[in-house]
Amino acid sequence: MKASTFQTLIIGLLCLAVAGLSGGLYNQYQRMAELQSTNTQYRQTLDTLQRDAKALKDTQEKLQYALKDLKQMVDSGEQQANTLDPMLDQWAQEIQELRDGLAARATATDVTALRARLEQVEQQFLDLKPQPSTPPPTSSTTKPKQTARPKPAPLSPPFSVLSVESRGGERFLAVAPPDSRSLMDVRLLHTGEQLGVWHLKVLEPNSAIFAVAAQPDQTVHLP
Repeated sequence: MKASTFQTLIIGLLCLAVAGLSGGLYNQYQRMAELQSTNTQYRQTLDTLQRDAKALKDTQEKLQYALKDLKQMVDSGEQQANTLDPMLDQWAQEIQELRDGLAARATATDVTALRARLEQVEQQFLDLKPQPSTPPPTSSTTKPKQTARPKPAPLSPPFSVLSVESRGGERFLAVAPPDSRSLMDVRLLHTGEQLGVWHLKVLEPNSAIFAVAAQPDQTVHLP
């Protein structure tokens, strides 16, 4: 074999080896690039998972605090319920007593009004009864004086007037049952409202005028 042919063969083999090494190196480079890209994605995924885990931990801590506050609210609500139950029972009893008292007073007031109405009807009957005829008066006869009809005595209201209250620019009359010392018994009357058969018509600066069934208007002086 000639020396030139051998050299050519050697050079060709070297070129083939260099080409093979170059191809292998390129494949290794691509493989490394893919591994680096995959590693970057894994890192990003790991960072996302770490952030989600941290957010989940913060949410868990917030839920624990909220659960603690809710437990305290429940305990406080139970204590308030234990305190309010006796008060509600007492208020219900006072309201029932107030209703019973109002029913009894309304009955007594109706009886008083009925009695006054009966007296008024009797007086009207006496006025309509024919009088015996008398001889015409002479000049020497003195004309008898007409007696004035007595005015009916004012009625006593079935309540006590306490004061005048102002609410939202409106005036209210504060009343309560006689000899009552409980604030639960106090009632505010506005013009047009009534208590029993006593209907508040006018609330003046120093007095209140009530309309009572079958009776003239009654004036109650303010304290």
